[in-house]
Amino acid sequence: MKRKIAIVAGGDSSEWVVSLRSAAGIFSFIDGDKYDKYIVTIVGQKWEVELADGTKLPIDKNDFSFTYESEKVKFDYAYITIHGTPGENGILQGYFNLIELPFSCCDVLAAALTFDKYACNHFLKSFGLPIAKSLVLRAGETITSSQVEQEIGFPCFIKPSVGGSSFGVTKVKCEEEVLPAIEKAFAEGKEVMVEAFLEGTEVTSGMLKTNENSYIFPLSEVVTDNEFFDYDAKYNGQVEEITPARISNEITKAIQETTARIYELINAHGIIRIDYIIASDGSFTVLEVNTTPGMTATSFIPQQVAAANLNITELMTEIIEDSF
Repeated sequence: MKRKIAIVAGGDSSEWVVSLRSAAGIFSFIDGDKYDKYIVTIVGQKWEVELADGTKLPIDKNDFSFTYESEKVKFDYAYITIHGTPGENGILQGYFNLIELPFSCCDVLAAALTFDKYACNHFLKSFGLPIAKSLVLRAGETITSSQVEQEIGFPCFIKPSVGGSSFGVTKVKCEEEVLPAIEKAFAEGKEVMVEAFLEGTEVTSGMLKTNENSYIFPLSEVVTDNEFFDYDAKYNGQVEEITPARISNEITKAIQETTARIYELINAHGIIRIDYIIASDGSFTVLEVNTTPGMTATSFIPQQVAAANLNITELMTEIIEDSF
């Protein structure tokens, strides 16, 4: 009997649309000859599975099952592709641990840590890894525009500390833009990060580790005429993504080694992706760690897998079987 795989998408943040795209990608990557695969959407209290004919049925949260034609159907494995809460911050991981259902990505601590950009960056800083200068504001806290200029400088980024897909992010160039940017970021969450702007080449590095193998994929380079790698650049084609990145072998190796070190430091699991900025002198800075990276057909990870001459369907099988 084939294992039943739930590809879990949706979520309670602005990223739910992106999550559905990733779910469609993962559905296409997973081998249908080996697995029965379903897309399960979680939006608030509404948990549903979609059948092949388009029928949607409620999920029983007691054991993450559904009933079809009077028969209870239980999943064997969950591939989490929710970008944002509750799938990227450890909440769903904790639930799956409680009901003893294997899942694809990092465990609770790693997920929660990496979801909070400020906390993650300062955790990495404690191990000597290079991060951008930043400060954090929590609900009810305030800061003046002049304080931002003095402590971080312009230009800078003001963004939600717990979010993704560039929702709520503003590149701020002067004092007048600070308070509107903070308000915009707080609309996406209860914690706002003010981070120094770094000039350079943006690259992203993917990695997968299983019990049998370790894969550090070729780097991807991000080139956009937009102010930064914003939502339109990420999802509406206003970007050039070059895989492998046009950087030296020496810098590539150094970044890949850093990715591998971070993977171990956070005790990662499954596929992760880490973003970096490379300065003109060849030094680089860690921007962000993604433990539930985008998996649309054109996302960075599928690009990198192809560039490494690997088969993504075979990798999906390895990820799933690794849990058993």
